[in-house]
Amino acid sequence: MSRTFERKIKRIVIKLGSATIANYYMNPKASAFESLASEICAVSRQGIDVVLVSSGSIVLGLGELGQRLRPADVTSLQALAAIGQNVLMHLYTQLFRKNGLCCAQVLLTWDDFRDRLRYNSARKTIEKILEYDVIPIINENDTISNDEIKFGDNDRLSALVASLIGADLLLILSDVDGLYDTQSSDKKVFREIKEVTKEIESLALGTPNKNISKGGMVTKLEAVKIVTQAKIPCIIANANAPCVIADILKGGQVGTLFVEKEDRLLAKRHWISFAAKPKGKIIVDAGARQALLKGGKSLLLPGIVGWEGHFRKDDVVAVVDQQGQEFARGIVNYSVSDLHTAKDKKQKAEVIHCDDMVLSQR
Repeated sequence: MSRTFERKIKRIVIKLGSATIANYYMNPKASAFESLASEICAVSRQGIDVVLVSSGSIVLGLGELGQRLRPADVTSLQALAAIGQNVLMHLYTQLFRKNGLCCAQVLLTWDDFRDRLRYNSARKTIEKILEYDVIPIINENDTISNDEIKFGDNDRLSALVASLIGADLLLILSDVDGLYDTQSSDKKVFREIKEVTKEIESLALGTPNKNISKGGMVTKLEAVKIVTQAKIPCIIANANAPCVIADILKGGQVGTLFVEKEDRLLAKRHWISFAAKPKGKIIVDAGARQALLKGGKSLLLPGIVGWEGHFRKDDVVAVVDQQGQEFARGIVNYSVSDLHTAKDKKQKAEVIHCDDMVLSQR
């Protein structure tokens, strides 16, 4: 029986992991590269917008220098990313040109997502590249990224990009056939999953070779949770399967399909939930927590017992209880200094409006 999607696939984000791109000698998998590039170009010629999120800069940087051991320090990783990104884009440029198409490099950091102006600017740039019939190739800007502005992995980045541009499908291509039922004796692959529950998360395994890739199934399921909340389905499949992209778009039972949520988080709320990193915390008492969890209530100053961080007006902050557990996050109407002033004057100010707040998923 063929697989069907709720809506026609007009725009797809394809994520390629480092294990798909490079071998254990840290060199490009030439035949795999050529095959996937040919498939991606074929999809584009069908009139489907294709955005590629590609890992591989650090591992190809290692290969360029004849090294195999991934260093631990940030400066070395940034330097390797700068070396490898050049190799990566040269390969893509050659292969897409061979297929009669052009590509464009887009490097992003967390700052491009957590700032609303930069977030919208990134979306417009990608849209314009697609209008030119050029394939955007997106990667994290590892050359300048530090712990504060890193995504942590390109699985999460691909989910945020899919949400950003309103994709109809996120396809994560890796070196596994999908999500395996590791609790069963035959280790079968799930063909469809409607919700990522705690039980499903317990089946996830890490990556076996951290010199090449670092995410594994754990980060892929995190990406699934982000993108399905935006009402975008996600498929995890094996990049080495012949004609994998074409088969999926034709409805083939390839990989594991994660079904989109029925209720889509609106764009602004999705951004608050997943794209914006909280700049601080606001601590509230039990009464305020109970009122907020009922929904439809704004956070007022009297319910606040403290705060942490150095946030400004319009920053996203986490709302936590007195035990430190986050249960909401939202856009704050006051800076830290303004909160001090308002608290001293015993005002009943609206610190976070209910329309700018999202309750955490439990």
